Amino acid sequence: MSIDEIIEFLSGLDGILILRPGPGDGSPELSWGDVFFYYAPDGEVPKATQPFATIVTKDYPEDERSRLNRPGAFRLNVSAGKDAFVSWTGLRPRDAPASEADPSVADSVMAHPVYGPLGWLAVVNPGPRTEQAVLELLRTAHDLARSRHRRRAGSTSP
Repeated sequence: MSIDEIIEFLSGLDGILILRPGPGDGSPELSWGDVFFYYAPDGEVPKATQPFATIVTKDYPEDERSRLNRPGAFRLNVSAGKDAFVSWTGLRPRDAPASEADPSVADSVMAHPVYGPLGWLAVVNPGPRTEQAVLELLRTAHDLARSRHRRRAGSTSP
């Protein structure tokens, strides 16, 4: 899967706000080239919530183990909830060690190398082995983000 394929898939879901930071938009230079996905039906960046998925295209300080500075490397990060995390890792998020697996392995669902203990999953360069899992995890993360938004807004409609 390419970054564009992931963006295209998420663009088809309701209430999605996609941020692609770049020069001149006030975002930190480190974030340029990355992509952030929010559930935001009003089109505004939520003030009190994080994105439900991100794509990072480079190493960040304290997060270099995925080796994203390799040509063509990127990592999809997904907050798909505790159940999905346990299903994929066999561990509760808070019990996930930060350094067990090699986070640079491509096309493998694993605990995020930094935010695993917060329940985030990650896939470096999703490919044929993880494509269906990635789509399912993204749907789940979107559903959870939509539910949180509705709870915060006081809505009970589906």
